[in-house]
Amino acid sequence: MIPPGLMISAPSSGTGKTTLMLGLLAAFRAQGIDVQPFKGGPDYIDPAFHTAASGRASFNLDSWSMEKHRMAGLLANADGADLVLAEGSMGLFDGVAIPGASGNGASADVAAMMGWPVVLVLDASGAAQSIAATALGFQKMRPDVALAGVVLNRVASPRHQALIRVGMDQVGIPVLGVLPRRKEMELPERHLGLVQAGEQENLSQILEDAAAFVSEHVDLAALRDAAMGAQEETTAPAKITPPGQRIALARDNAFAFVYPHLIAGWRAAGAEVLPFSPLADEAPDADADVCWLPGGYPELHAGVLAAATRFRDGLQDFAKTKRVHGECGGYMALGSGLIDKEGVRHQMSGLLGLETSFAKRKFHLGYRRATLKAAIPGCDTGAQLRGHEFHYATIINEPDAPLADITDSNGVTVDETGSVRQFEGGGQASGTFFHLIAEGA
Repeated sequence: MIPPGLMISAPSSGTGKTTLMLGLLAAFRAQGIDVQPFKGGPDYIDPAFHTAASGRASFNLDSWSMEKHRMAGLLANADGADLVLAEGSMGLFDGVAIPGASGNGASADVAAMMGWPVVLVLDASGAAQSIAATALGFQKMRPDVALAGVVLNRVASPRHQALIRVGMDQVGIPVLGVLPRRKEMELPERHLGLVQAGEQENLSQILEDAAAFVSEHVDLAALRDAAMGAQEETTAPAKITPPGQRIALARDNAFAFVYPHLIAGWRAAGAEVLPFSPLADEAPDADADVCWLPGGYPELHAGVLAAATRFRDGLQDFAKTKRVHGECGGYMALGSGLIDKEGVRHQMSGLLGLETSFAKRKFHLGYRRATLKAAIPGCDTGAQLRGHEFHYATIINEPDAPLADITDSNGVTVDETGSVRQFEGGGQASGTFFHLIAEGA
């Protein structure tokens, strides 16, 4: 049975959703309550924090990239848990202009589909009773999305709290928690979001502090009682074609951005995942069928990767007869060179002619639809894929054949097509800035 759930959301990014989410997961876990976490939207950093806090693998639910049956199948991961908590992306109703697979990508789509009421995190700094008008607007925006109540964040004083509660009482919206200002509770960030969970040396202490903070200032019992959407039956997870039977997967702090549902889907299909670390100068397993390099932060480790000759030589040998694919950071690592933010060029693997630069930064963000012009591991030529792009790299040179025709969520053609190169021994290298989420037109 799938337990009832809640969507943790907010009017915008930067309001404290993740702090509350992690605190709730860790606090409930400390009480012996088994909570299944999910992440709404295309985010590959937050799920790792969710997993550390809850002890259960967190999965993404995305209404633009995923059809309803795929999201329903992922819900099966909550079987046996006591409660479901999902953390939204951006603002509750923020999505694209043109709907995709089953919605516009907003967290509200997922909340409506799953029947999860919303816990709205409100930044209380700079206002008092007026905050109630914001909450009331969110309550009335979509009739199919219920508001369980609000958690007030960055409240300055007891007087400030009292003024806000006057407004909330006036509109009849429950206050489930009041979090005072506490700078030390904010998680460190960098250009693609939070510093990764695997890089946080004091992560256990961060989670312990978050649990204590939330337990003190949030009515956990009332919040749990507000959960809804329990389901007796579940849909079988949608099948995912793995890129190979034995997959050499780069996994370390430079290559960590891969969606949990993909790896779970590969394993469910019987594939074996063989992790290796380029930062530790490890080569892909020569007995693997394919090699997959996820996105990540090669720009922060460019010098180490350039010096990793065993990794580079092993990858080049592998690609002579087998297929190698890279996404975003993995794509850059397959290129000839990467220029860091100081303007220093570092040698990459050279399997593709791609040259990228962070000295000339340009922000790329948004959903992507791709039609493959060449096959990649697990997907044939002509396959239609959905995913997203999120990076700051600028392409200096991309001489190889284009991998795909790519458009954004509005159907506008995107210049970053990815690239592909064939080798005489039958091997292939391919890559794209596009992060795969799901197949589908």
